[in-house]
Amino acid sequence: MGKIGLLPEGKYANCANGYNIHYLDEGEGEVVVFLHGSGPGASGYSNFKGNYPALVEAGYRCIVPDHIGYGFSDKPDDVDHPLSFFVECIKQTLDSAGVDKCTLIGNSLGGVVALGLTLEHPDLVEKLILMAPGGLNDLPDYQAMPGMQKVFQVFGSGEPVTPAVMKDLFATGLMFDPSHATDELVAERMQIMEIMNGHVMATMQIPNLVDQLHKIECPVLGFWGMDEQMMPETGIMRMVKNIKHMRLILVNECGHWVMVEHEGMFNRACVDFLKHG
Repeated sequence: MGKIGLLPEGKYANCANGYNIHYLDEGEGEVVVFLHGSGPGASGYSNFKGNYPALVEAGYRCIVPDHIGYGFSDKPDDVDHPLSFFVECIKQTLDSAGVDKCTLIGNSLGGVVALGLTLEHPDLVEKLILMAPGGLNDLPDYQAMPGMQKVFQVFGSGEPVTPAVMKDLFATGLMFDPSHATDELVAERMQIMEIMNGHVMATMQIPNLVDQLHKIECPVLGFWGMDEQMMPETGIMRMVKNIKHMRLILVNECGHWVMVEHEGMFNRACVDFLKHG
């Protein structure tokens, strides 16, 4: 595995739909797939660099894709990006990687892609781990959240996104503890920002999936930071009331990225859930 700038370069799935999806593939054993969130300069590695190595060490094969439009994956500017497109790209990436059973770990956009994949391909998903997933509210509810307003303000202004602007967005919009908005994180995200186009975020269409959640049969573990500024808290009970086999960990002093702000606890809880259900 090589590196491009700060970020590791793994494999590329040449998907049946004609797009190339980049993914890291490390370790051996049962498969765990990490699905990252949206936002400026997002990639699988940047979201989960503190998590997937712990699961590799625990005996799992970890696959960490970059969604279409993000990371080192293709970034088409001539197609819309509904949820079904994200789901299709991840499913075809897993087909390419020879995966027919896995656990999905998803946060934010990655969480709703994990839900969509589970609903569309229930035989593929053995377990599901969600961190403040999308798809639990209608768009106006998200637009009212202060962190989300900040994201739209930064990206709708037409002004160039500088490292200082990026750092402030993470420190105040996505995290409880601003010390996690490191220069290294900002540099990783800036590297991807330089090759991203705004089309993916402008054309993203995420439906409200609450009325379909009762169809999910696999065990589900959820995390939700109680200082969350991106996702409305109504999502907590919408998950718990509608997903049958679910337990949820509520985390104080935690924003949108529980896997970053509470890395050790998150990793231990995931390994326990993978081993014991």
